[in-house]
Amino acid sequence: MIELVLGGARSGKSKYAEQQAIKSAKQVIYIATAEARDAEMKLRIDRHQQDRPQSWHTVEEPVFLAKVINDHAQQNCCLLVDCLTLWLSNILFDKKGGVQQTIFDNETTALFESLSNFSGQIILVSNELGLGVIAMDKMTRRFVDEAGFLHQKIAALSDKVVLVTAGLPQVLK
Repeated sequence: MIELVLGGARSGKSKYAEQQAIKSAKQVIYIATAEARDAEMKLRIDRHQQDRPQSWHTVEEPVFLAKVINDHAQQNCCLLVDCLTLWLSNILFDKKGGVQQTIFDNETTALFESLSNFSGQIILVSNELGLGVIAMDKMTRRFVDEAGFLHQKIAALSDKVVLVTAGLPQVLK
């Protein structure tokens, strides 16, 4: 079962996804895509780590998400990926803000293939970015567009899609 959980910043999407993983009654493998590039992000990562049950196995992978999914896909496990938005920024832009088209193309293709062949349980968390105004700069517009395309493709592959707003889950599919 593939479940996509979308929501804005601080919407409760990660908490909801974690509750779903607990309800699975399976061994949870938490796949973290964030990198602590500044002090504030390190604090966010630390808070997420403290909130997770100690029994969960954590795999940190900012780029090669499909490989980690393939390596850990088992019927007795629930994979929880948090979050696709950070992963997207990691594969789309280099550290200087330039586009990494080859890495982006290769990794998104690999992810879609991995999910197309997935037979276990996976919960994918991502930020819904397309509900606001159109960004002023080209780089942000590209990122928001790619996130929207990513969500559409994953939603099509998903068995369940949930939008979380103000901590309230709304089942879309």
